[in-house]
Amino acid sequence: MFSKACEYAIRATLYISIKSIEGSRLGIKEIAKEIDSPEPFTAKILQTLSREGIISSIKGPNGGFFLEPNAKPIPLNTIIKAIDGEDVLHTCTLGLRECSDKFPCPVHHEVKKYKEHVRKTMKEKTVQDLTQELAKGKTFLKINKKR
Repeated sequence: MFSKACEYAIRATLYISIKSIEGSRLGIKEIAKEIDSPEPFTAKILQTLSREGIISSIKGPNGGFFLEPNAKPIPLNTIIKAIDGEDVLHTCTLGLRECSDKFPCPVHHEVKKYKEHVRKTMKEKTVQDLTQELAKGKTFLKINKKR
């Protein structure tokens, strides 16, 4: 449903958010490593997130990416819109240009309720909500498997 860039953007924002609680500012290398994303790709994503005011950054030796401690709640759809655009949650599952209740694609009716639920969740859930779940160990961004 979302582009790889959007997936990385959400993961990066969540990782930055959880580290910002500790007062950390993060560099591109650390973020890329922790979200399993190539560094150059991560840099472009972070640049977009910063330009859109979703995350903050400071240049220099003590700089890095962070979330302001008193930032207003950031709904996930804000990140999605910044990376994938307005229409990603409204497009046809099969990629057809024309798909509606009146002219449905073969899976339109089966996925309609699911997509409505995803749109609602992305609008209501915030980075801060998910950061709290991560901090409490209820959810995970990365699982280190020992072999």
